[in-house]
Amino acid sequence: MKKLIAFQGLSQHNEAILKKYRTSACGPVTAAAILQFHEGIELGVNQLYRLLGTTPIGLFTWRLLRNFHKISGMRYEVQKVRSIEEVKEELLAGRPLAMKFDRYFTFQWFSKPLYSYHWVPLIGFKQEADDLLLYIHDNGQKNRPSKMRTVSYLENRKVLTFVKIKPKDRQ
Repeated sequence: MKKLIAFQGLSQHNEAILKKYRTSACGPVTAAAILQFHEGIELGVNQLYRLLGTTPIGLFTWRLLRNFHKISGMRYEVQKVRSIEEVKEELLAGRPLAMKFDRYFTFQWFSKPLYSYHWVPLIGFKQEADDLLLYIHDNGQKNRPSKMRTVSYLENRKVLTFVKIKPKDRQ
């Protein structure tokens, strides 16, 4: 089984993002890309960076949950997703999720995930016999835009957190 959502990624190294924010803007960029997917409008990442409470070391999951509720009011359901089956249900319904790699706060210091600490939009999956491949946008690098990549769920599962960001009027 395979599901891939048509999705336009954003780069955290975009010239419009303040230079001092770029290295830690992956959380706000991920949220902005998902909001752009749902709303069809571009949002200012610099303002979102401040409103979500992002710090120079990044955006903590609890801050994303709490502050997104504050800025979106009752328009969005934002919650941590605890099972990979629910993640797949959201993707099958055509809704991207925010996904965080975090080997530090998951106490997986010696693991070797694709990223040590990084938020990305999760836009699809492919079920294989021995693994689940996850399709993500990587939020770009200094000299290139965001691109789609695949990542092994099994190799990274201990450091992954998933957050649903879904308009309440969509089921």
